[in-house]
This record gives sequence, C-alpha cells and structure tokens, in this order.
Amino acid sequence: MYLAAAGVGRIGIVDGDTVGLSNLQRQIVHGTGTIGWPKVESARARLADLNPDVETAVYSEPFTAENAERIASGYELVVDGTDSFAARYLINDVCLELGIPFVYGAVFRTEGQVSLFCVHDGPCYRCVFPQSPPPESVLTSGEAGVLGSVPGTIGTLQATEAVKFILGLGTSLLGRLLVYDAVGMRFERISLARNPDCPACGARRAKIEPAGGEGSR
Repeated sequence: MYLAAAGVGRIGIVDGDTVGLSNLQRQIVHGTGTIGWPKVESARARLADLNPDVETAVYSEPFTAENAERIASGYELVVDGTDSFAARYLINDVCLELGIPFVYGAVFRTEGQVSLFCVHDGPCYRCVFPQSPPPESVLTSGEAGVLGSVPGTIGTLQATEAVKFILGLGTSLLGRLLVYDAVGMRFERISLARNPDCPACGARRAKIEPAGGEGSR
C-alpha cells in the first residue's frame, strides 16, 4: 500500500491463495468484505481505491520454478512478501538471472529481517543463507504465530528501501542485514559480504535447480 501511495507506476502482485479471516491481523491490505476473494483481487481493489493512477498486474498463482521468470520479467525490483524459504531461494535465483534487485524481508513471531540483495557486486540471499533448512523443521507465520504489527513494520521498511532504490536516495541496505526485535524494541545491523564461492553468484557460478515457491506472510 505504501508503494501505491508513493505513486510507483506499476505493481505486480503474486499470490495463489484466497483471503481468510486469520489473514487480517497481519495482511491489512485485505478486509472482512473480501474474505473468500483471491488475495490478488482483494489487493488490487484496495490499491485502486488508494491510488487509481497505479497500474496493478495480478498473478493468481503460486510463484514457482515454472512461472517465476515469466512473472518477474519486465519488473525493475522484486519485493519479497513470502513466508517460505523455497520461495526466497527461487526469488533470489530468478533475480540473479534477470539482473533484478531483490528487497528481502522475513518475519518470525516477534522478530524480522530486511536487506537488499542481487545488486552489482553485493551479496545474494544464498551468500548469507547457503542452505535451506529441512521443510519439516520450519514453521510458516500461520503455524508459528506472529505479532500482527511485525509484518507491518518489516513491510514498511521494505517499502522504504524500494522507494529509496527507485529514487537513488540515501544509503541502501546492500551489504547489511537489518534485524528487528519487537519485544526488546531493538534494531541491529549486521554487515554482509558477497561469498566468492557462492554457487549462485560466485566466480564458479553453478546452475541452481530452483525450488518451488509458495505463501505470503
């Protein structure tokens, strides 16, 4: 919503799910009036009401290895709003392939992270998180529970990072991971570096077999 309010000219929204009551405490683009709607249509209606001059393209499908390049092509920036490790690795690899910057965001219960990946000689997501944890060891936001305002905080920081990148404004989070602790009300910045041996963006770059993506936080 902040991207639309800022006047970003074209926004693509990818989600294959429908709006449920349990989404509303953290996904405030939706409301009770759109429960049961495809999430992309609910979001498109809200953004059109907020700023009718913004073109909104919707993709009512999961973001997968089969459609990722088709969907991402033509965009200048990808903003991660998922709760899936598989989706983040897929976003990272497609952004590297297409030369598109990747604004990363993740939340877990009362914590969150934000960074900017896949820009020039900076690190990619796989430089920082080389291996995905086993799927059975990871809980989604819906399974683990999340303080509803935390995705809002992280999403607002991502929107700020996106607008800064579009405008060439200030200092980005490239090479830095911003960690947010809502309970302690603390922010911490961790320096990141590109891994020269990264299989996705290193000198001996290998063909990565992307995992399928899913989910929205």
